[in-house]
This record gives sequence, C-alpha cells and structure tokens, in this order.
Amino acid sequence: MTNFNDRERAEEAKFAMDEDTLFRVTARRNRLLGEWAAGKMGLSEVETDAYRKAVVQADFEEAGDEDVIRKVLGDMTAAGLEVDDAMVRAALEEKMIEARRQLMG
Repeated sequence: MTNFNDRERAEEAKFAMDEDTLFRVTARRNRLLGEWAAGKMGLSEVETDAYRKAVVQADFEEAGDEDVIRKVLGDMTAAGLEVDDAMVRAALEEKMIEARRQLMG
C-alpha cells in the first residue's frame, strides 16, 4: 500500500509542477506578445513595460487565449495598424515557442 501512496503523491507533485511550469511559460509568452505588439504600435519603453503587464493581466479574464488575442488585436487596430486575427495568433504561437526556450533552455 505504501508504494501505491508514494506513486500517487509523486504523480500529484508532477502534475502540480507541470501546471506551474505551464503558468510561467504562458505568462512569459504574454509578456513577449505584449512587447511585440508594443513595438508594432511604436510605444515608448515605459509604455511598453506597462503594456506587457496589461497583456499578462488580460489573460486572467477568461480561460484560454481568446482574451489575450482580443486585447492585442483591439489595441493594435485602435492604433491604426493593419492587423488581423491570424497575424496575432501566429505571433502568439511564435512567442510560446520563444517563452519555452527561455524558461527551459
């Protein structure tokens, strides 16, 4: 019975660690996406820092990535940029790869 309990605890610990890692990677990805969008919008360094944080905060509105995509797409469109949903989604995927490399590389 002890082996079963040890295995169960180990699996729970791995799940918790995997969830924590995913959270950190996603937050890093959102910061990178915010930095990318800020660069496209021509924001200053101070504005870019604030915008990165705002993109990370936007991810807490609902489950999934739609809230982040909606924010970035809306902000870039409001700034007068020619951007579409597919462009933001492609950047989001690219930034996810970059975030994983940064945190796990």
